[in-house]
Amino acid sequence: FSFVRLCYPGPDLEFSMHDGTIRDLAFMEGPESGGAILISAGAGDCNIYTTDCQRGQGLHALSGHTGHILSLYTWGGWMIASGSQDKTVRFWDLRVPSCVRVVGTAFHGSGSPVASVAVDPSGRLLATGQEDSACMLYDIRGGRIVQVYRPHTSDVRSVRFSPGAHYLLTGSYDTKVIVTNLQGDLTKQLPQTVVGEHGDKVIQCRWHTQDLSFLSSSADRTVTLWTHNP
Repeated sequence: FSFVRLCYPGPDLEFSMHDGTIRDLAFMEGPESGGAILISAGAGDCNIYTTDCQRGQGLHALSGHTGHILSLYTWGGWMIASGSQDKTVRFWDLRVPSCVRVVGTAFHGSGSPVASVAVDPSGRLLATGQEDSACMLYDIRGGRIVQVYRPHTSDVRSVRFSPGAHYLLTGSYDTKVIVTNLQGDLTKQLPQTVVGEHGDKVIQCRWHTQDLSFLSSSADRTVTLWTHNP
């Protein structure tokens, strides 16, 4: 699809600013508009579009990526992280609005497209899931890559920090769901546990907002609720 439709109790709103497949959507509570801002991105012109949901008006077209955008994440009321097939993560600040930092994935070798991104609740640590089966941890405030490791054997399509950021949940096309323990020196080898497995590719994983339980969705046409008992 190359359009966005919002369904409210009132009339539906439809936006057609994209000229290619929309890969990801996210909401941000923005003081700028007095309500929710919709963030959307994907293929085509590789722009990120922001839309005032209450007024039904476009706000910004954020350009900079040179490949399809595969993943979006918002935090802090103003900040956006976007992962792309151009093998970069870009940080955006809607107060500017412009790209404020570019992070490449070429830690060893030529890098890899970024299929998923997430930022921990403190806004200090970025995690990426990449098509080469790697995950990257990046210190946002320090501006440095902390570690690149490979918990999976295929594309990592979903990364999410647990509510307290003690664990990183990852889902992959290798059909596995893995939890990585982040309670320790992040530059050392990180303990990993396979906490679930599907019959086909894992598409998305999401933690419960408070408990150490999570959902995973898969190409095997199931959504599964799991509990993590560390």
